[in-house]
Amino acid sequence: MKIQHSMTLNLATLALALAAAAPARAQDKPVELRFAHWLPAQHSLAKTGFEPWAKAVEAASGGSIKVTMYPAQQLGKAPDHFDMARDGIADMTWVSPGYQAGRFPVFAASELPFMMANPGGGSAALDAWYRKHGGTEMKDVRLCMAHIHNGTLHSKKLITEPGQIKGMKLRPANGTVAQMVNLLGGTNVQVSAPEARDALEKGVADAITFPWDSLISFGVDKVAKHHIDFRLYAASFVWVMNKGFYDKLGANQKKVIDSHCNNEWAGKVGAAWGDWEDSGQGKMEKMGGHTITKLSPQQLDAWRQAVAPMTAQWVANADKAGVNGRAVLDDLRSELKARNAAY
Repeated sequence: MKIQHSMTLNLATLALALAAAAPARAQDKPVELRFAHWLPAQHSLAKTGFEPWAKAVEAASGGSIKVTMYPAQQLGKAPDHFDMARDGIADMTWVSPGYQAGRFPVFAASELPFMMANPGGGSAALDAWYRKHGGTEMKDVRLCMAHIHNGTLHSKKLITEPGQIKGMKLRPANGTVAQMVNLLGGTNVQVSAPEARDALEKGVADAITFPWDSLISFGVDKVAKHHIDFRLYAASFVWVMNKGFYDKLGANQKKVIDSHCNNEWAGKVGAAWGDWEDSGQGKMEKMGGHTITKLSPQQLDAWRQAVAPMTAQWVANADKAGVNGRAVLDDLRSELKARNAAY
């Protein structure tokens, strides 16, 4: 009898708790969160990052936040996505800050060659590090999270030495990689990822920096047949939200967004997408018709030495932007080491 009374009491307590929570959730006005990105709707990041995040937000908000995706540049071109969030053209966007070279000089540290060894730990480190700077450098929006993918060099002809870049036309992943191309004597072809295949097919570009699986999803594998098996660079991204949209959310809805815009999610998205991207190398090996070259230690060292001046250049640019470049870079490296993600 005592056990039955205890069970009845617990059920009553649970019912009261649910009843108390219901009015609070009912007060949240239903809202639509327009999430814009420039990837194909079936892209690996859409499946491993955008869609799981959206479903989790909708569930946690009890359905009061409905996330609607606008993929494939439906609301604007890839380089415009930061301003689209700032101006309210979309409520949230996925941004490649490196598409606007020089605009975010602190963030550009994450794009330096041979910095990050893996996408999961690299994403968590980047996110933790940039939260100290994003509020200033990206003050026009609300930063949700930052993450990376690793990429390498893909070309129409075999490339193994940095000296071969001289005289070549190369599509860089971001502004920092563009500096690397200039340093090595190449010419940059500035096009976004959706335009990359066309640039190679028409001979506007000879080579491209890209992650493995996206090479397939964007169809670039039909043109670029030679690949280097190393983590040359990291392409770094942010999810940003329109400040006005966030401010108008109910108290519970803000908690939901805050709990889905954190370091845990940054690491989760980075690892899931990064693993998928890396799996593209194996897919390409099975396709046939592709040459994937693993560099010798001497060749790898030659690449590292060739791009080393970029670090000093980044420090100088950061100093000009009003931050202590060396200290900021050391802080990023410390975050990477703490997560076993330093190259």
